[in-house]
Amino acid sequence: MSQLSHEDEAELQALLRNLLHSVKDRISAAPSVECAEEILLHLEETDEHFHNYEFIRYLQHCVESALGPVVEAETERCASGEGLALGSGQETLVHAVTQRIRKSNEYKQMIQSLKNTMMVTVESLINKFEEDQLKKQEMHRKSQHEQLSSLYTDNCSDSDSSFNQSYTFIKQEQLQVIADKLDPSQPKEVRWDALQTLCCAPPSDVLSCESWSALRRSLCSALADADPAFSDKVLRFYAKTFSSSPLNISREIYTSLAKHLESGFLSQRASISPGAAGLDIHSPEVARLLKKMRLLNEFQKEVPSFWIRHPEKYMEEIIEHTLSLLSLNLEQSVKSTSSDKALEPIYFLSLLDIRATWFKKWMHGYYSRTVVLRLLENKYKSLIVASLQQCIHYFESTESVPGETPSCTQIGPTQRTSYSAKELQYFYFVHSLCLLGRLLMYTHGRRLFPIKVKRRKDAVTLTDLIIILIRIMYSQPKPFYSDASHADPLSPTSLVMEELRALCDWKECATECVYKAPVIECLLSPIIALLKGKRVSLPSPETTLTHIADVLARIASTERGLSLFLYEGNFMITEGESISAAHMIVQFTKKLLGNQLPALYESGLLFSLKGAFIFVCRQMYNTCEGLQVLKPYGLHTCIADAWKKTSSQSERVPTPVPGATSSAATQDLQNNTVWEETLLDNLLHFAATPQGLLLLQQTGAINDCVTYMFSRFTKKLQVSCCEKFGYGVMVTQVAATAPGVVALQSSGFIQATVLELWSVLECGRDDVRMIHPRSTPMDPIDRSCQKTFLALVNLLSSYHAVYELLGKQGIPNKPEYPLREMPTSIIDILDRIIIINSDAKIHSLFNFEQSHTFGLRLLCVMCCNLDTLLLLESQYRVSEILLQSQKDNVSDASVGQGKFIIDGLSVERNHILVRMNLIGGPSERFLPPRALQKGSDLYPWPMFSSYPLPKCYLLDVPKMPPCTQDTEINTFLTFSKNPEKQASWMETCRKQFCKAMTTRSMIMTSSVLADLLEKAVMNLSANTSECFFSLTEYKAVDSSVKNHNLSSLQHLGIKMTIRYGKYFNLLKDESEQDLCLLLKHCQKFLLQQQAKIKSPLRCLQGAYPGYDWFASSVFLIMSGEQERALTFLLRFSTLLVSAFLWPPRLHVSIHHPVEVAASGIHPMYSCTAHYVEMLLKAEVPLVFSAFRMSGFTPSQICQQWLGQCFWNYLDWPEICHYICACIVMGPDYQVYVCIAALKHLQQDILQHTQTQDLQVFLKEEPIHGFQVSNYLEYMEGLERRYRAVLLTDMRNIKLKLS
Repeated sequence: MSQLSHEDEAELQALLRNLLHSVKDRISAAPSVECAEEILLHLEETDEHFHNYEFIRYLQHCVESALGPVVEAETERCASGEGLALGSGQETLVHAVTQRIRKSNEYKQMIQSLKNTMMVTVESLINKFEEDQLKKQEMHRKSQHEQLSSLYTDNCSDSDSSFNQSYTFIKQEQLQVIADKLDPSQPKEVRWDALQTLCCAPPSDVLSCESWSALRRSLCSALADADPAFSDKVLRFYAKTFSSSPLNISREIYTSLAKHLESGFLSQRASISPGAAGLDIHSPEVARLLKKMRLLNEFQKEVPSFWIRHPEKYMEEIIEHTLSLLSLNLEQSVKSTSSDKALEPIYFLSLLDIRATWFKKWMHGYYSRTVVLRLLENKYKSLIVASLQQCIHYFESTESVPGETPSCTQIGPTQRTSYSAKELQYFYFVHSLCLLGRLLMYTHGRRLFPIKVKRRKDAVTLTDLIIILIRIMYSQPKPFYSDASHADPLSPTSLVMEELRALCDWKECATECVYKAPVIECLLSPIIALLKGKRVSLPSPETTLTHIADVLARIASTERGLSLFLYEGNFMITEGESISAAHMIVQFTKKLLGNQLPALYESGLLFSLKGAFIFVCRQMYNTCEGLQVLKPYGLHTCIADAWKKTSSQSERVPTPVPGATSSAATQDLQNNTVWEETLLDNLLHFAATPQGLLLLQQTGAINDCVTYMFSRFTKKLQVSCCEKFGYGVMVTQVAATAPGVVALQSSGFIQATVLELWSVLECGRDDVRMIHPRSTPMDPIDRSCQKTFLALVNLLSSYHAVYELLGKQGIPNKPEYPLREMPTSIIDILDRIIIINSDAKIHSLFNFEQSHTFGLRLLCVMCCNLDTLLLLESQYRVSEILLQSQKDNVSDASVGQGKFIIDGLSVERNHILVRMNLIGGPSERFLPPRALQKGSDLYPWPMFSSYPLPKCYLLDVPKMPPCTQDTEINTFLTFSKNPEKQASWMETCRKQFCKAMTTRSMIMTSSVLADLLEKAVMNLSANTSECFFSLTEYKAVDSSVKNHNLSSLQHLGIKMTIRYGKYFNLLKDESEQDLCLLLKHCQKFLLQQQAKIKSPLRCLQGAYPGYDWFASSVFLIMSGEQERALTFLLRFSTLLVSAFLWPPRLHVSIHHPVEVAASGIHPMYSCTAHYVEMLLKAEVPLVFSAFRMSGFTPSQICQQWLGQCFWNYLDWPEICHYICACIVMGPDYQVYVCIAALKHLQQDILQHTQTQDLQVFLKEEPIHGFQVSNYLEYMEGLERRYRAVLLTDMRNIKLKLS
């Protein structure tokens, strides 16, 4: 390589010379030689074309030739591990191979050879450079007076350089000569030669010369030259400048072009008009003008991507020249009424960029938007006025002469030679509409309104503009060809709908523009007319009404829009009747479904229109407040009837015959199928709220709806365009009830969830190629299993769901479990990873510790529901199995009492055993943590393998202050004789209760509370207006009741209650028999009022399937006095509050309508939990949103809190205060207490939403620091705002559903 031939040396010199030419500007700008060397050393990092240089390619070829075989050999050696020892600095194979290559002899030889070659080449190049320099100086002296002596090549250039094929470097003096030659007074040939020379020069040299002003004038003259060759040549120069120059250079060209166009329009205004034959785009003058405008527009669309990197003054200069050009003559144009007026620049821009893309890009970034809006407001408002005027003009023309609008199907990619004046006006209308639509998206853009326009007395406001757009949609003439053109993106309807959708999707825009009574009235005007029996003058009623429904649905999907529909706006349908928009929409929807609008049934069955309006209603009834308004209309029944009718029609479709043509029948079948799915989808969304779920269950379609939901859920389809969340919340809502979880099971949802769990827990995903072993999980529940874990927690949160899935079912306990056998149900999960009581189960798990930990965590969450805990304990004796596992988990079982082995499973079991055995609120019990401690004693809490618990887990009984006799409430209760005969006694009692709670709540001990509750219930039950249920005669004696059997679950609950009562020293030794007798009396009393129904639901077979926590609480309040507690409960059963505070009270009760009793959905869920969600959204919106985001529902946790009377969640005094508040203050206080508790937990809820364990937190953790007395004033405020609505609905539980 060191011996180069002359040809090789010449070639290498040329390559090196080309490289130097490419970096000439960078090297010249270097302040010193050292800086120039640094630039060359880092050229690869700074030059994106580095690897395209021929010299670099030459070097790469040399390296590949010399080192290619060495690299391959070293790579194979390192990959096979021969002698490879990766150190800390050599972490990859590439690094190791590189280090070996650099130490090789071949590398050293190649470097030395390249050095020798380049030294020879550079030395020759320097010598040649000096010779060339001397020759050029001599040539310059000889030819300096010749005409073409102004052309000089760069000192570093060479005749064989490819660089010189693109640009010629020109000195400043020569540019002055070119400017003189470009003067319009010069001969055409001279100007042409000068123009060609100029176009070969770099734009940066041209624009930086001192003669640029003269050159710009000459270029503008060339642009205006009659010869198109001159104009085209200048435009090419401008285009090259735009594509290759920075903004400080290209903006000069842009402003020059804009000024030229502005002067051209001013001077040629009379000749640029469409005329009678239209605008001929092939005429030379128009064609040249369009080329110039197109170049301008292309730069407008590209420049926003990089102008932020330059000074703001450059951007402002471009924007101002653009707006100045587009505003040209608009003031006169707005005032002009001539039909044959000359065209302004805005018309040509509309022709080229009909959707105003340039303006949308300029308004996208805040950096440029502020400048555009400031200039529009201060100097160029005429542009906005003209655009608004054009929209108004188009609207008035379509109303006065319908059918005259150019067909939007003609505006497309087809070749056109001319455009009529009307078409040009339509282009300008589209451009104006898009410009105004983008303007309305921003606050400062909306501040430009109201705007004064001609022929209008009042200024046009935002509301006026939106109404004009809606009316344009209404007056859209019938298309020339087919209805399909309504879907054309450039049709007026499509354009207006696009802008309305965009406005509705932005909260601030919608609030200022759309959420206005006149706009809503305009949208509803066709509906009002049809409801009044009038015909509507719409060219295409079905299409227009469908578009109206689209806008209404977007409005209803937001909180402000929903409130506007439900509570604001009064619209007259009949004389003297004024209703809100929601009532009007649901009435119209019912008539649509019932085919009671003859004016609309001339064109078919209107499936799409019906579906669109049901969707509007769905945005309302899938919220608690919306359902409250729509429920009286029985829309769920109408939709269900339509679905049943459609479903039956689909079943009667004849079997296709081979060879027969039945395209019409096939199309009808497809339409019916789509319509059937649409109805199911809308029915399903009643399940979004607790009360809506009850309505859905009443339709008999819940199984079909859940199956449909599961089919979409598995395909990961979006719920709809308006819903932001998936089906997670709805699944949780459905799983809160017995019929819902049965539907989930029959649809295959639960099986799919279990299989998904097993695949990530035990098998791993089949579609993932395993190239290395899975990492050992560091968390108790691996992140891959977290989603499935939360899904199971949501499914098993409700006791009714657990009872339907597990009630009266045994554990398989097989002698052998094949490794390929996968669980498919909840009972299988319980058997395989929770109740592990045999070696066969252990050996069947690939990841025993991880899987069992998952199962124990799931068991722990399930056991937080006390009814579920009792069910699992009574059916499967879970605690015995866990204790045995702890007993087996010792270090040396052969030597007496061995030490417990502390590992993840033993710590988890210890936590669950304490949780299962101890009852108490946040300050009444201690649960051992699941984490190990730092230091020598990793786990200081004692483990155990048999009951009773170690004493360290039993906290001291909280000390209660002695109840003095001189307190006001004591005095009041002591001197209250015969309270049932005193009319005003209850009002005084409420005041005394509130005063005692807010001032000295700790004096409300069990004895005081017992007296208070007794006398309050006595007074209320004696008042006929307060007796909601008739007093049922009950004369059972203890001897007959003792023979009544309680379930094992009840007996376990009794033992738990006794332990809790003795902890507070409230009970005596014989209290267990008394409580057992009390529960037997209650069960027999309630069985007398139980309806006889046939239902497949397990929970409806026989007595209430759970434990009676309320009766047990009353027993403790009454200090274990069985007769006193029974008397209280019998009187209490006549009150409305008993329906909600005492869950067994209305279990399959005769006081319910038969269909509600057979639903298995308790009023505590369908009423109380429903209003908890409704009030939570209004009062504590952040918490409500957190629930939505987590896929959990407030109704789920509240159902658990209320079902077990807050046991384990509140301390005993607060449980008593909760019961007293609901009885003394009213049944609606049950809702207010839940709202107060959730408000109290707000910060914790928000935090655990972020950590994605909200469900687990709410179920496992007590409500720390919550006191009813602290929130009583807050609850009284809720009472003032919501009592009328809540009590009305609570009293309606005996009524048949609408």
